[in-house]
Amino acid sequence: MSPARRRKPAAAGRKPAAAGRTPRKRPLAGAEFWGTQPTDDELDVDDIRPPDDPGAMVRSLGAVPLPGREHVAEHYFASVYEKAAGLATALAAAADLLPHDEDEH
Repeated sequence: MSPARRRKPAAAGRKPAAAGRTPRKRPLAGAEFWGTQPTDDELDVDDIRPPDDPGAMVRSLGAVPLPGREHVAEHYFASVYEKAAGLATALAAAADLLPHDEDEH
């Protein structure tokens, strides 16, 4: 068995915490930091268009740094990019942020 641990002595000038006492809470400053919520009339959101090639930006960074497994990794990454783009498109459609076709009436 290990010996019982000793508590460290309180630092000079500090009082030990009283049992059962809750610490003072500072007022929340979230509203000051984040500001107020804009109304729907104040929002200026452009329509979101699904990408033609979801992996183009990532591929522009260069080859995957996995020697001997570059082609397999690229295949799996492309699958993840397609899935993420599909989910983002679904969320945009649910929020009515996709462009509406002018021909539909």
